[in-house]
Parts: sequence; structure tokens; C-alpha cells
Amino acid sequence: MAAAPQTSTIPAFCEGILNFGDGDAEFQRYGQTPAIAAGQTAIADPQDPAAAYQTLLAADALRYLTLQMTASKQSGHPGGFASIADGIAALVMLGHKNLITEVGHHAPGFYSTVFMDRSLEAMGIATVQQLCDRFRETHGLLGHLSGQIPGLLNPAGPLGQGQHFAMAAAKLHPGTLFPVTIGDGGLGEPYIMSSFGHFHTAYPQVTNFLPVLVWNGYSQEHHSMVSTQSNQAMVAYWQGNGFENVILVDAKEFDDADQPEAYVDSTLFSLGQRLAFAQALLAATDRAAKSALGGTLTVLIVKQLKGSGVHKRGAQAHNLYPGDTVDRDYIFNALKGLALPPAAWELVRANFERSMGGPNAQQAVTESVLPLAELGTLPLNEFPVGGDKQVATTAMGALVGYVGQKDPQFVVTNADGNAASGINNINQALTILHPTADHTYFQGPSGQVYEPLSEDACAGLAAAQALMGARSLWCSYESFAINGLPIWQTVTQAMAELRRPTPSTITLFTAGALEQGRNGWTHQRPEIENYFAAMMRNGNVFPLFPVDANGIQVCYDWALTTHNKGITITASKSPLPVRTTLEQTRQALTDGAIALYAAEGSQTIVFAVIGDMTLMPTLAAAEVLTAEGYGVRVVAVVNPRRLYRSSDTAWDTCSDADAGFLDDAGFQRLFGGDALIGITGGSSAMLEPVMLRSTSPRDVFAWKRGETASSASQVMAINSLTADSFVARAKALLA
Repeated sequence: MAAAPQTSTIPAFCEGILNFGDGDAEFQRYGQTPAIAAGQTAIADPQDPAAAYQTLLAADALRYLTLQMTASKQSGHPGGFASIADGIAALVMLGHKNLITEVGHHAPGFYSTVFMDRSLEAMGIATVQQLCDRFRETHGLLGHLSGQIPGLLNPAGPLGQGQHFAMAAAKLHPGTLFPVTIGDGGLGEPYIMSSFGHFHTAYPQVTNFLPVLVWNGYSQEHHSMVSTQSNQAMVAYWQGNGFENVILVDAKEFDDADQPEAYVDSTLFSLGQRLAFAQALLAATDRAAKSALGGTLTVLIVKQLKGSGVHKRGAQAHNLYPGDTVDRDYIFNALKGLALPPAAWELVRANFERSMGGPNAQQAVTESVLPLAELGTLPLNEFPVGGDKQVATTAMGALVGYVGQKDPQFVVTNADGNAASGINNINQALTILHPTADHTYFQGPSGQVYEPLSEDACAGLAAAQALMGARSLWCSYESFAINGLPIWQTVTQAMAELRRPTPSTITLFTAGALEQGRNGWTHQRPEIENYFAAMMRNGNVFPLFPVDANGIQVCYDWALTTHNKGITITASKSPLPVRTTLEQTRQALTDGAIALYAAEGSQTIVFAVIGDMTLMPTLAAAEVLTAEGYGVRVVAVVNPRRLYRSSDTAWDTCSDADAGFLDDAGFQRLFGGDALIGITGGSSAMLEPVMLRSTSPRDVFAWKRGETASSASQVMAINSLTADSFVARAKALLA
């Protein structure tokens, strides 16, 4: 290791760096002035040898920080990012820092990137020592990207998500490039290419996102499934999926170290060949960026061995384990090999800070609030209580159409068809986005209804658009929505941590299990509510269960006024009685529930009911019990999150904290009695807030399993959701 320079020559931000190198002749030649000139946002010429050399320095700086950071905690993932560090450095040098990733394991590399441009100073990380100290620590830099890190645009956890953020951002910000790194280990996820394909068909004019394939030959624990493809086959694969311009840079073509495999490590090349590789990658990245910004669907493929320049190669480079400290020989030697002189660190810092006009924490599109169209007052249509039956979803659909007509950025997504969910009025008002104009189906090339046959693509665009600052609505059959929930969950968790307000991500789930008798169990999957019941404890997730066509309008109206929340609205698509006024549902949103039926009697049985159809057998049971002299109260649970105690959820950790919980007196007023029965056509977990707080003898009727049946009442009978069952259990509890 080279002798450490005098302390006075070390930039302050380098405090904590363990290894410094000596300057070389090339540094004297190409490193005296930042390639991004003062007052500029990018290099002037991708062919400039000084720019290539400084790109090389930047890549090694990122590798160094990534390895020292992860080794400081004997934990984390340095290998994957190491193989694309040159590509990230090239993008930064070209002024493109709205960087998105599909790969959560690249987090330490992305932290290194925003550290170098000073973004992390916004969270008190100003030195390398602080970078290492706060990696993988509470209130620090968590192991995978989240919504709280200054300068980073998207969370990243499960594979197959990042492209949604890039496409949503590109749609909302024409003229800005959004590169998104995609790992070849994750390329096997079917969602990635299918979502690119549908988006490009729907929005052919939006090409300002740039997939950057990290083709390094390895996945997390073995070779990637695409590692055996030839360059020609990989190019053909992307071309076959609609990419008109496929630009591939293969490090193998520059190898002068006689590496025998198809995937090689550019850090082992001679300096001359390293510079040639950097120059070629810089030029290719510039071409790819200009192509994407110029209206051509483009992908940049960088083929380089996983782990290039760090402690190990291949899948063994993926993860660090206990004992992998900075003192281990293979980590020590790698850090020594990557070490830069202090002046080089200062040079890289200057370029990164100048790129795109300043630190990403100030310049990235997600660091400011996206202006939204004014909606005014929604035209709620109050149906008379006790009047004609109404379809709740259709009532909400009218409001959705209004929102879309007021807000041109607004998008509605649905994989299984709005018409099938009683909301064809959305299609009529906003038009299905499709290259073929056909008024029979309300479709055309300029619509706002996005209908890929993939719940992942639906949830992905809707949730990503909300995270990026715009309104959206994801509509789905309750039965099928599970396929889109991973990204919805990722986004809602990120929203809980987000440092800016953004519209809540809102869903409408229709065609409940009770309605889908003839379709059988394939369409009867209300277990999805388990997902939301668990997520309620995050503090920013609000599942809503309106009881009628009036209630659903109020729920949607409220959801549109909120920020940084995940709000699911679940309702039937069948004509059902109108039981509440608009004002009653407003109160239910505040209190969590509303009493729909009350009768005095000798002993009081309380029914806590989630859903609209489940009210029918419950109210029938209430009439039987009332006639026999019992006291009965039927309470519709509309907003169960409000029924938790404040200590039950992490509401106070949310950036847009909502402290609304029903107090004990209010809970007793609604649910106090001699016995309590919870009733739901979905998961019993959704009734947890009520069951936790009640001290009465109590029981639950909930969904058990699906079956083919001729009616909703028969489906309910299969699951013991009948008036007779409720009456019998009420008497048993009271006895």
C-alpha cells in the first residue's frame, strides 16, 4: 500500500478512507482539470481522452466506496454494482443522474454515487467514515434502496420492478433521460420485457427511459440464466421485444490480460486498454442517451464480469459474510488495488457535483413536488337512502372520469377490463389507450386507461406514477390483484419514508368473492385482504370498505386529498341497497365505522361487519334477534385502520403522519355490548383492530374457501355466512 499522504492534502470528505494511491503519469496528463467544466452540467465531448480517464477514476472510486462500505459491516452486496460501475460513471459524466435501478442489491453502489455528488450531506453523511458508520443502520442507509435517501429516485427490493419507475418518470418528464439498470439475474422475470412491450405500444412517443442491462454472467448464487447466450442472441432478444436500437459494449473486446471466459474484468486490463474500454463505453452511452431522448426505443448492454475490481469474481462477489472485514486479505488487496490519490478523489467529487447542475438531492426530478392539475369539487351524486339499488363501482367510475378529464397526467390501469367491473363509464370518459381506434370498445391512441393483461404492469405503472408525484388509480379483480401487490407494497413503504408529499397510491378492487359464484374458487380469493391487514400496521395503509354507492364516492373523494398513503377501496359490482348518506360515510372515515342498525333489548349483541354483501345476512339476523327481544347493533367497519389503538401501528414513523384513531369512548359507543361477532366475506385478519380492543365474549365469521355456486347467498352459505349461523352463535355467546 502506498504511504498515506500528509493529512493537510486530504479532502475533508475523504476522512475514513483506508487506502490512498499515488498519482500516475496519466493523472498528470488527464487529471489536472475536471472534465465537467465549472458552470457546465456534463462533459463537452465523449471522445475527449481526459473524459475517458476521469470516467475510469470515477468507476474505481465507486468500486472502492462500495467495497469499504460493505466490508465495514461485513454485510451487503458489492459484486453486482462493481460490474456496472463504469456505466454509472459514464452516465454521470454525461450529465444523466436521474438514475433508477431494478436491482436492490446494487444499493451500496448507488449510495456511493450520491455520496460523491454530496447528496447524502442532506442526511448528515459528509465523510467516508460516516458513510460506513451509517450503512445498514437504523435511520441510515438500509441494505436496499428506500424512499428516504436523498438523491435516489426509487426504492428497490424485489426484482422486476425498476422499469416501472423509469417508464412512469419518462411519461411525466419528457425531455429528461431516466436510465434504469437491470440485472441479468433478474432478466428472467417475465414482467420486465412484457411491461416494456405494453408501455411502448401504448406510449410510442415516450422513449426517454434507457434500460441498461448489467450483463455480468451471474445471478445471486450461480450463473445467470442468460449467461450462455451469445452477443448476437442477446441483441436479437431485445430487438424481438421491440427495441429498435440495441447498443452492446463487451469488455471482452478490449481484454489484453488473456482472460479465457466470455465475461471479463476490465480492471485487469493494461491502463491503455482500460482507457480504450472507458472511451468506448462513454461514447456508446452517449449514443444510447441521445437515441432514447430522440424518440427511439433503446437499450444499452454492458457485458462485464460480476465483481470486476472487488474482492472476488462471479457469484462469489455478490455478498459479504461475517468475517469479511477490511482486514481480510482478499478485501485488503482489492481496496489497495482500487486506491486513488487524494487529488483524484477531489477530481471525481468535482465532476459528480457539477453533473446535472448540482447534487442529485437538489436536482433529481423526485426532489421537488410535481405540479398537479386542480380538481375543484368532485361532483358527488348522493343517492337516496332506501331508494333504488345502485352499483357502487359505477358510482365511483363517474368520479374517476371527472378526475381524468381535469388531470391529463392521470392514468387508470386495469388488467381484466373495466367493463367487467361495472366501471365501463371510465372507458367511455377517458378511452382505453390502444393504437387501434375503435369506438365500439372506447379505445384509441390518446386515452388514459392503461390495460395490459398483467397485474404487475398495472400496479407498476399506477404505483410508480404516484411515487413520482402524479395521480393514478389501479383497478383490479380482488382475485387477481395479488400478482401486482409486490410493487404496490414497495411503493407504499417508500411513501411512508418519503421526504416530500406525493399523491397516495389508490386502488379499486371489485368482483368480490361473494359475487363470483359461477366462476368458482379461481375467482374467489379474498385472502388478498391478509396482505392489507398486515400492512395497516405500517401506519400509512388504509383499506376502505364502503357499504354502498354513496359511501364509495366519499371514500374516493377522501383518498384524492391524501398524501403518501396506500389506500385500497374494495366494493361489489352488483346493484345493492343504499344504506348511508354521504355525511355518514365521512363520519365513518373519521371514526372507522358506523352503526347501521340499533335496537334495544335485554342483552346486546354487536355485529362488526366488513363489506357490502355481508350486510344482507347480518341485517336479516338482526331482525330475527330483535323480534326475540335481544338488543342488536350492526356496525359497518369502513376504515379499520382508525380502529387500532395508536400504539398498534407505526404511524409516528411516517413522514406524512396520520394520528387519527378512534378513542376508547368512541369504540365503546360503537362496539360495546354483551357479545360481539365479527363478520367478513374476506380475511378475518381485517377484523383484528376490533377484536384486539373488545372485552366482550366474541367470535368471527370469515371466508374459508371458494366453490362453484349459483349465487352469492350460496357462496356465503358454504362459508357459514348466513343469518341462521349468526343467530345461533349470538345466542350461544350471550348464554
